[in-house]
Amino acid sequence: MKIAVISDVHANLEALRSVLGEIDAEEIFCLGDLVDYGAQPNEAIQMVRASGAKCLLGNHDWAALTGDTSMFNARPAMASIWTRKALTRESADYLRSLPPELKTEPGVGAYFTHGSPDDRLWEYVEPRTHSDLFPHYLDKLKVRLVGLGHTHLPYVWSEGGRTVFNPGSVGQPRDGDPRAAFATLTIEAGACRVEVKRVEYDVGSASKKILDAGLPRSFAERLHSGV
Repeated sequence: MKIAVISDVHANLEALRSVLGEIDAEEIFCLGDLVDYGAQPNEAIQMVRASGAKCLLGNHDWAALTGDTSMFNARPAMASIWTRKALTRESADYLRSLPPELKTEPGVGAYFTHGSPDDRLWEYVEPRTHSDLFPHYLDKLKVRLVGLGHTHLPYVWSEGGRTVFNPGSVGQPRDGDPRAAFATLTIEAGACRVEVKRVEYDVGSASKKILDAGLPRSFAERLHSGV
């Protein structure tokens, strides 16, 4: 069985289209943050829905819905306000329907959320800061696989047949690689292999749309460097 996991689309339609074009899997999971930063939130939501992905709520989705930007600095707050005004009622209703976490049994037992099992929307988790907590998460949740988003930094941590991973960001990579990121999960005989993949996309077009929309220039510029 093959599963694809995407996260942090951030209204980047070009990146999302390229990633979905590369996916060959029975199921797709999306770990949140469909909107903000990019210029096409409604189109990105429609494309994710059309893909049949099981999607979770991210912190930027929540902020765009509630109008609460108190956790953001100035530029992300500006983007969230812009997105909130741009969202159609259908898009807002879809975001409102998304759960903050999902526990499933794709052959090995898995848990997915945007931030962390302790703070599902806002906590940043990466091996450099949290690897000592990974066994705790797996024990607490009684699963063998945990997938997290939010940081835009892809990684795969494994120990004793158990794995914690982040698929990276589709629409706003921040690991120095501007290519869109996603992960594939190959499940066979009760074991799961996780691989992060990268996809080229039309960065210039996505960047221009951000500028044309009047969103902060830094959001457009960082797409070219992946930081």
